Amino acid sequence: MKIAVGSTSKIPSETANSIQMIMACQGLVQNGHEIRVWVPDLESTSFEKLRKHYGLICQKFKIHSLVSFRYFKRLDFSASMILRAFLWNPDLVYTWTIPVAAFAAFLGATIVLEVHDIPTGKLGTALFNSFIRSDADKRLVFVSNELQRRVKERFPNLKDGECVIAPNGVELQDYQDLPDTAEAKRQLGFPEGMIVSCSGHLYAGRGVDLFLEMARRFPSVHFYWFGGNSEQVSFYSRQAAENGLENVVFTGFIPKSELPLAQAASDILIMPYGKNIAGSSGGDSAAICSPMKMFEYLAAGKPILTSDLPVIHEVLNTETAVFCEAENTDSWAEALQTLLADPALRESLSASARKESLKHSWQQRAEQITAFMRG
Repeated sequence: MKIAVGSTSKIPSETANSIQMIMACQGLVQNGHEIRVWVPDLESTSFEKLRKHYGLICQKFKIHSLVSFRYFKRLDFSASMILRAFLWNPDLVYTWTIPVAAFAAFLGATIVLEVHDIPTGKLGTALFNSFIRSDADKRLVFVSNELQRRVKERFPNLKDGECVIAPNGVELQDYQDLPDTAEAKRQLGFPEGMIVSCSGHLYAGRGVDLFLEMARRFPSVHFYWFGGNSEQVSFYSRQAAENGLENVVFTGFIPKSELPLAQAASDILIMPYGKNIAGSSGGDSAAICSPMKMFEYLAAGKPILTSDLPVIHEVLNTETAVFCEAENTDSWAEALQTLLADPALRESLSASARKESLKHSWQQRAEQITAFMRG
């Protein structure tokens, strides 16, 4: 199929929504589709630089830049994108942007809208209602069952037959042929002792305070946080130093292409989410999220410690992860101590994680979505 992709994500960027969009595009290309992508205000850069930034392994695809002014709430981008896409005569419009979906529906296009949060605001609500009430050939992709349930509760006109659940994914090839833990540590210059790591941004609700407290309680364990902007890294590094935590390292942003090796050098991977999680676009995603790091952790084949949030159970279970009470350091300390003392449990969790990861490639996700579209 010829697929016109419209997104307001910044390209290139370190944000989760930018990475998710590009990886979804890679999945479409890997399934043999021809895609063209339109984004606002694309920074001048080559596809090869984007390939390195995002760790892309698919064939090159075209990315077009459109001028857009935030004053117009991206309506100018959405209208311009649809007009240009229609000149290309695509078989499908694929988007995360509600106005793009609404305009495409008005013009009679076939549409896939990925939904990662509950539509809010007068304009967003009105356009979403317009889209779901339209007679267009459309599908809505939700990243979790709980998200679909909550959107359905707020928008009762949503038709179950037009909805599909497709959690985020991982590029499995990135995690093939990685060295064993000891060799990965050697290549990166990491210490030989046990390493507990977390990947991702340092936004509120990501569990940084719990991470630091765990480091205080386990001084013989090395704690690494892969991610975060320079300001956040400086702040938390100072906080660790002021508390005498010599076993803590905040690395800052690691390119996606290099992250698998860092995770391979870790002995245990953690997701210490709080009861409320801030995202790159704001809001609280604790009840509805589908963290990309969760799928990376599975593919890395390492023991996973995670906060016991109901939505996490949509993907992980007690065979692939150890669940801890969110924001309860005692619960986390007990679970970590158990893992550190039980190599057999760590190996069992690792094997189950690798097996589970095979169900969650970006290519399989794209195939599921387009097959549902055709069906």
